[in-house]
Amino acid sequence: GWREGPPATPGPLAHPFWCPSAPSRGLAGAHCRPRGRELATMRKCLLMGRSGSGKSSMRTIIFASYMARETQRLSATMGIEHSHVGLLGGLVLNLWDCGGQSRFIESYLETQQKQVFSSVKVLIFTFDMSEMVEADLQLYENYLDALSQHSPDAGVFALFHKMDLIDSNEREAVIERSRQMVLERSRGRQVTCFGTSIWDETLYKAWSAIVYSLIPQISLLEQQLQDFARISEAAEVVLFEKSTFLVVSHVTRVEYPEQHRFERVSQLMKAFKLGCSRFKAMPHSLFLTNSLFSALLQEFTTDTLLLVVTGRDVRAPVTRMNVDKARPYFEHFIPRSWDEQG
Repeated sequence: GWREGPPATPGPLAHPFWCPSAPSRGLAGAHCRPRGRELATMRKCLLMGRSGSGKSSMRTIIFASYMARETQRLSATMGIEHSHVGLLGGLVLNLWDCGGQSRFIESYLETQQKQVFSSVKVLIFTFDMSEMVEADLQLYENYLDALSQHSPDAGVFALFHKMDLIDSNEREAVIERSRQMVLERSRGRQVTCFGTSIWDETLYKAWSAIVYSLIPQISLLEQQLQDFARISEAAEVVLFEKSTFLVVSHVTRVEYPEQHRFERVSQLMKAFKLGCSRFKAMPHSLFLTNSLFSALLQEFTTDTLLLVVTGRDVRAPVTRMNVDKARPYFEHFIPRSWDEQG
């Protein structure tokens, strides 16, 4: 189970993680950010779609730690529900969950259009795949027109939701057909599409990609993770956001056949963490080993968890030591990855 491991001790395969001192910019976290910087890291995100498409269900699973079965008690969203979600300390997601009833849709496109569609970083449009109709595509087009007028540089994601209601043998074909229909109605705009369900890991895959798109200097963070993986002799390193278990970034140095392993880890470990919380347990780290690999999942910075996968011959204390050595540098460095200026 979750436990705090013993103090790390060097072993024959230990590679102490060393980094040059980062420039003095202050640590990440809500308690030490200057007010102006706090405003600069706000990311407005519109969650839109027809009423009943599952928008609020996915939002509460990802950001409010609901289990999928618990979303059945949610009522329809009336108007716009605003929430501010802190990610990676300084990155704040300003999420607008927009009700999809006809009277609200009319106001978004007419009287409230400038207020709703201005300063948007990402539009997420949710299609209900149990009954996707022409009206959904027309609504998507209308929203996209308003977005292009007020936030032309915003990213666009189309989520084909409730895929669990589609026969498993037909899902890939349905997603591809739906993707083609959406692209034909996107006015040449780049759109990222995912098939999703609240009952499996696909929801985490889609929202991890959304968060990834909101970090402007993500390449800087990825380079640091690559250096850490190389020095630690890790086959794979995955950085998770702590509260949501969304994948922020990863480095893979050995190919694995399972394509959805990160999202499955997200889904399983979040459920495990919620189970522990019922007993008021405080997760800290988890170490697993088998005949093929060893894996350490441990608290890393204030807002992240780090999964390090190594060969079986790399001992747990060695991996922990490298994580501990890297922690202060990443605690200082991560804010640079969401700085627009780098």
